[in-house]
Amino acid sequence: MDTLAAPFTIAFDYTRSLGPVLGRFMAGLRDGRVLGSRTADGRVHVPPLEYDPATHAPVTDLVEVSPTGTVLTWTWTARPLEGQPLDRPFAWALILLDGADTPLLHAVDVGSPGKIKTGLRVRVRWAPSPTGHIRDIACFEPGTAASTPTPDGDPVVIMTTPIRLHYTHTTSVEEDRYLRALAEGRIIGQRCPACRKVYVPPRVCPADGVAPGEVVDIADRGTVTTFCVVNVPFAGQRLTPPYVVAQVLLDGADIPIPHLILGVPAAEVRMGQRVAAVWRDRSEWSTTPENIDHFEPSGEPDAPFESFAEHL
Repeated sequence: MDTLAAPFTIAFDYTRSLGPVLGRFMAGLRDGRVLGSRTADGRVHVPPLEYDPATHAPVTDLVEVSPTGTVLTWTWTARPLEGQPLDRPFAWALILLDGADTPLLHAVDVGSPGKIKTGLRVRVRWAPSPTGHIRDIACFEPGTAASTPTPDGDPVVIMTTPIRLHYTHTTSVEEDRYLRALAEGRIIGQRCPACRKVYVPPRVCPADGVAPGEVVDIADRGTVTTFCVVNVPFAGQRLTPPYVVAQVLLDGADIPIPHLILGVPAAEVRMGQRVAAVWRDRSEWSTTPENIDHFEPSGEPDAPFESFAEHL
C-alpha cells in the first residue's frame, strides 16, 4: 500500500508598518526615485538603514542616488520560482548604484547568462503601476538612465507582502494508519511502550523518545481541557466570531487534540465540559482530520477537574 502524500500551501499576507525612514524610501520608489541613508561616516546605504551601525543613532539624512549602477557580482537563475521578480531566466546581482556606497540585491533581466558580467552598467526598470513597495523596482536592465528630479511625496505607512510556501507532506507509517482509520470513521491512537501513554495522533513519545507501539481505538467524545474564544476577524476566516477552539481530551487518550466547539454559545464553553464529535456526511469522508467537522456538547455531566488536570 502506498504511503499517503498530499500537496500543501502555507500562505499569509505579511503586513508591517514602515516608520519614517523606510516609509520615505518606499514613497521614493513609488515616485520613481531611489533614496539612501547617510550615516555619520558619510557613507550612503541603499536600501537605507534606520539606525547608524557605528553610533546607533537614528538615521534622518536621506539622499537621492542614481537609478543607474554597476554589477559587482551575480549568479544565474535558470528556473525562476513563484514570487521572484521575473518568470524567465535572470540574474541575481549585487548592484552598486551611482552615489551609493553599499550594493542593492535585485534581479537583472539580460536574457542569457552570457550577457551578464561584473562591471555591467544597468538601470532600474520601473514597475508600470507603482504602489510604494520594493517591487516598484521591477528589475534592472542593461543601460543607463538619467535621474528625474521629483518632489518628496507623502511617506508610505504600511506595506503588505504576500508569503507563499508550497510543499508536499508524506505521512509516516503511524500517521498513515491514523488517517486511513479516519476514512473509516474511526479514531485510533498508539501507546508508548515505555510510559504507556496513548497519543492521538500517534507520534514518537516526547517524554521517552521511542516509537509508538500498540494501536488503541479511541472514542469520538471527550473533555474540554482548555480553550480560547476567537473574537478577532481575519482574512480567510470561515466562521463568524465569536467561536471557540478547544483542546479536547478524547476518552482513552493521554494528550488532547485541538478542535472547534460549536452548537453552543461561546460564553457557555467551559473546562471539563463533555463533548462529542460531529462527523461530516459519510459521502465527504477522505483520509483527513476534516472528517470530523467539529465537537459539540454531549449532554453528559462535566468531568471533574482531577480527571484532566495532568493534561492541561
